[in-house]
Amino acid sequence: MKLKLNWIAGAALAAMLLGGCAGQEDASDGGTEDAPDRQDEQTQEQADSGGANEEAPEESAGENGEGGKNEQVPATAEPEEPLYELNEATWSFRPIGDADPKAALLTIDDAPDKHALEMAKTLKELDAPAIFFVNGHFIDTDEEKAVLKRIHEMGFPIGNHTMTHADLKQISEEAQREEILGVNEIVEQVTGEKPRFFRAPFGQNTDFSRQLAADEGMLLMNWTYGYDWEPQYQNEDALADIMINTEYLNNGANLLMHDREWTAAALPKIVQGLRDKGFKLIDPATIKVPEAAQ
Repeated sequence: MKLKLNWIAGAALAAMLLGGCAGQEDASDGGTEDAPDRQDEQTQEQADSGGANEEAPEESAGENGEGGKNEQVPATAEPEEPLYELNEATWSFRPIGDADPKAALLTIDDAPDKHALEMAKTLKELDAPAIFFVNGHFIDTDEEKAVLKRIHEMGFPIGNHTMTHADLKQISEEAQREEILGVNEIVEQVTGEKPRFFRAPFGQNTDFSRQLAADEGMLLMNWTYGYDWEPQYQNEDALADIMINTEYLNNGANLLMHDREWTAAALPKIVQGLRDKGFKLIDPATIKVPEAAQ
């Protein structure tokens, strides 16, 4: 999945990733949600490693879906033998052993705002695994917690995206602790499981947030590409087209999407487009995560 980036492609990727999460996300750590630092760093990391994405893949399970047919439910339990591991140089996934290298991970940030439950139902009907990264301000009422619980019960793992979507580089270590641990506490209270994945808003991590995520046994990740915060892609067809035809769709791609109306509409086309190109969707349960500190 390594694709050599020339100077122009690197510059183009940097520009592309400058949009992001709540308004979007940035990535001084290599992601793309709403911040410039993140894109520059990701571009440099990918250029250094020879690609915009690297080698890797996602998902499974089964029961009657809401559409009335027998569907597979994404698993949430970690298997004894992980199939994929994160390449921190490019934020993509590479296979372990004989796992299929032609694979991609779907992730949904800023959940559960207005469309996450609809997106979860769509993904379940398509037997398509994904991680839903949640913000604490979207799960602070009983109704919102009920939505979170339903998404989890459909088999989708819940990731930590902080309480208020704050830029962690702009707040104190104590505030960072509250942003991260606050979400873990709510998610565990509602679902019975602590998040196994962490994504910082704008891709902006600090030494403290990296260590705290590791101590909590969460895999810290950003993304390889995403587009749904850019005005020209805020419609179903344009978004679906770029998500499956971008030059950055390579083995192990880590796709960033958000809880947005146009993204929800484009999901079926994105999933089908990936499969038409021969990509397996990575089951988050098959991703290697760190052990929590004792």
